[in-house]
Amino acid sequence: MAMLKRVLIANRGEIALRIIRTARKLGIETVAVASEPDLGMPYTRAADAVVPIGPGPANESYLVFDKIISAAKRTGADAIHPGYGFLAENADFAQAVTDAGLIFIGPTADSMRKLGGKAEAKAIAIAAGVPVVPGYQGEDQRPEILAEAARGIGFPVMIKAVAGGGGRGMRLVEREEDFAALLASAQREAEAAFGDPRVLIEKVVTAPRHVEVQVFGDSHGNVVHLFERDCSLQRRNQKVIEEAPAPGMSPELREKMTSAAVKLAKAVGYRGAGTVEFLVEGGALGAKAPWYLIEMNTRLQVEHPVTEEITGLDLVEWQFRVAAGEPLPLEQHQITCNGHAIEARLCAEDAAREFLPSIGRIVAFRTPTAEGLRVDAGVEAGSTVSPFYDSMIAKLIAKGPNRAVALERLKHALQETVVAGVKTNAAFLHGLLSLPAFESGEMDTGLIARELDRLNAKGSDPVAVAHGAIALIRQQQRKLEEQRRRISDEARSPWAALDGFQLGPSRKHSLDILVEGNKTTVEVSWVGGEPTVEVEGQVIQLQRDRVTTVDDGDRVFVLHNLRQTEVCWPTYDAAAADETDGEGQLRAPINGRVAKVFVEEGAVVDKGQRIFVIEAMKMEHVLVAPRGGTVGRLTAREGQQVTEGTVLAAILDS
Repeated sequence: MAMLKRVLIANRGEIALRIIRTARKLGIETVAVASEPDLGMPYTRAADAVVPIGPGPANESYLVFDKIISAAKRTGADAIHPGYGFLAENADFAQAVTDAGLIFIGPTADSMRKLGGKAEAKAIAIAAGVPVVPGYQGEDQRPEILAEAARGIGFPVMIKAVAGGGGRGMRLVEREEDFAALLASAQREAEAAFGDPRVLIEKVVTAPRHVEVQVFGDSHGNVVHLFERDCSLQRRNQKVIEEAPAPGMSPELREKMTSAAVKLAKAVGYRGAGTVEFLVEGGALGAKAPWYLIEMNTRLQVEHPVTEEITGLDLVEWQFRVAAGEPLPLEQHQITCNGHAIEARLCAEDAAREFLPSIGRIVAFRTPTAEGLRVDAGVEAGSTVSPFYDSMIAKLIAKGPNRAVALERLKHALQETVVAGVKTNAAFLHGLLSLPAFESGEMDTGLIARELDRLNAKGSDPVAVAHGAIALIRQQQRKLEEQRRRISDEARSPWAALDGFQLGPSRKHSLDILVEGNKTTVEVSWVGGEPTVEVEGQVIQLQRDRVTTVDDGDRVFVLHNLRQTEVCWPTYDAAAADETDGEGQLRAPINGRVAKVFVEEGAVVDKGQRIFVIEAMKMEHVLVAPRGGTVGRLTAREGQQVTEGTVLAAILDS
């Protein structure tokens, strides 16, 4: 490893920490880069050096070539590891790194251009005899040409960003009349995420399984595969659960797909880690199942840990060694698959509110230590989840001798994980892992959409509300006791007891509290010193072994059934009356950036007409008119950052 002495990591969060861990094992020094919101995050403290690179938006920091390369040169780094996302699949960046005399830890710019773009990869695959999904991948990107191609393929079709990955710039179009709007949205998201608005159009494969093959090449002409992963559980084309090997994979289909993946990589002299992604039609992985190449990701994948767990290999170490010019550490016959591994992406998002990003300070963060469990996290208690980046805060990976054991370990890990301050998708993940179709391995990419209503628990949680009310009362008791101790040396006074004791019948208090910002009245009864709480007509007995409460100043976060409920005392502010929602007001649902404004002041709009697109954590959220009328004053312009709850426009009576 003489060539690599110091590596700059052009990324953030958990993947930066993951790379640092392997670098430290190999004696390689690391340099982290950080935007202003990321300064002080765990990965910046773990690195040997850190370089600030500007404001929060990625296009002003992590996506700026000059800032990254300049930071590497100033700190004496001899290589740059791009992680995944950001610039990891940007061929121009890879070339710029090489031109600057540095080593790019990844494929060459040439092979990245050939395989990183979906259209180019399909052309190479066709020449190599690898089956591809029928579609249009032409250079002519005029909307009318793309619409004509879609009609020729036949609806439904899938729009995909040519430079895309992670579901960015991808839209399912089921009806021709929706094509223009969804095309514009996909192109806008692709431009923001990858700096390239080009798209391709593909046939929609029915009931598909998404199976991908991990490949690795070196600069000596060697290419191997490290078996397959199943990534079929997706929501809005973004992976949620990944596992290896693919359940139900027949030996014959595995041989065909892995051989095709290696053949594709060899066709361009591929170097480094890459993933060849396929769709298998019909959901079953039998020997004769139809399968198609959809793309190749020319980088390390988010889900690479499941491959590491079943092979016992460190893929980041392989990246370092290949970048240093070494041959692959193992030949194909030396790579074995043992056991089963499943990964769940823990994200800061509110599943009950259409998976809106949950932004703010993490008050508590605890993950269990257990046999067969690996946690790759990018945050800790006190970290802030910002609106600028992906919502994933950690990955929980469970390994077992078989799939059933791995599955039980992962479900238990989710139950024992504590995250407070921001909402997470933990309950959603646990419900997904418990679906009979998933437990039996009989799933396809449409499973989440079909089961979404069952998976998303909505409405208040009376048990959590009850525990929150009692926690607030205990807070007040502690404050009163602290006041008493300041004026009295008496260790304990019977007159200071706050257990509700009285001579006579049980006492009941009616209390107003805020539950997730909504006023709620609860009845608290004290019987023998132990309280019971009545919530929405339901009497709740406290269940201390099944509920976790986390204090944060004058509010508490209650975790029950893997869901978080925020409870606090009401605040009465006369100024707040001016900000109440009128029925025609349009408010920002999240902190984010105004990506698009569709109307002007004074325009007449219909109910449901698009007014704004808000972008946060690389996701687009379309705001529509709550009623028909005339657009009043617009308070936000394109490109502006807005905070949750801000009134963006009002729809007035015409």
